[in-house]
Amino acid sequence: MFIRTRRVLVAAGLLACLPALLNPADALLWSTSGQLLPSLLPSGPAGSPPAAGPLHPGVQTLTEGGQCTANFVFTDTAGGVYLGQAAHCSGTGEGGGTNGCDSGSRPLGTPVEVTGASRKGTLAYNSWLTMQARGETDQNACQFNDFALVKLDPADAGRVNPSVPFFGGPTGLATTGTRLGDAVYSYGNSSLRGGLSALSPKRGVSVGDEGDGWSHLVYTVTPGVPGDSGSAFLDASGKALGVLSTLQVLPVVGSNGVGDLSRQLAYLNAHSGLPTVTLVPGTEPFRNDLLL
Repeated sequence: MFIRTRRVLVAAGLLACLPALLNPADALLWSTSGQLLPSLLPSGPAGSPPAAGPLHPGVQTLTEGGQCTANFVFTDTAGGVYLGQAAHCSGTGEGGGTNGCDSGSRPLGTPVEVTGASRKGTLAYNSWLTMQARGETDQNACQFNDFALVKLDPADAGRVNPSVPFFGGPTGLATTGTRLGDAVYSYGNSSLRGGLSALSPKRGVSVGDEGDGWSHLVYTVTPGVPGDSGSAFLDASGKALGVLSTLQVLPVVGSNGVGDLSRQLAYLNAHSGLPTVTLVPGTEPFRNDLLL
């Protein structure tokens, strides 16, 4: 597994490139276990009837064989529907490894397999590519802006469920970061868990922010593992806090680095050229009664 000075990308290295040859049944077990929330998402900007479906936060995404976990659902002002994932999920392993301003990525337009989708999605945005094209010099952005969008095929755009499994929400977009001891919640769906859905929902605490608020350090009862990369983190009120990016080596051993979604989304809307992209709130109420 590639190790930089402080951080290890959760989906970097041998374990993270979970091949598409993993038992495909593993990717479906959790969504057939009764935990799929019956949330609804309008299928287009014209107010067409909503439809429940199998595409939601927590599904697995496969980019050139590397498996990650989708975080939240997004739409744009032109009617596009997206699932979020980490930028490094489409990384090539070339360059700096964890620094998005000098790390290689597959190009926009790369097909992405999404569990439950009838057709492949398309890599529509990658923060690493955007920062490199702009010549970004803000080192906090370079280190912690790890966000991408997978655009769903129109055939699947009406089959989306925006609620986070088990927890419900998101109730909105978190914009104030975290403080030491704040509760956080996440849902990972790595194939390394062998389809044991009971291990997917996680509760944890923040141990502070870094990178001038670009990243949040969190401890969960079981830390994120390869394949959880990109998964959603919610704050104590169920707002969308961020995107799982790294396993910390130093200075806080065993913590996970969670990129701040509000900053990542603002960067996307300022520099991507896409129609304005917004987070889709969940339609299930947020619950925080997970004890472990």
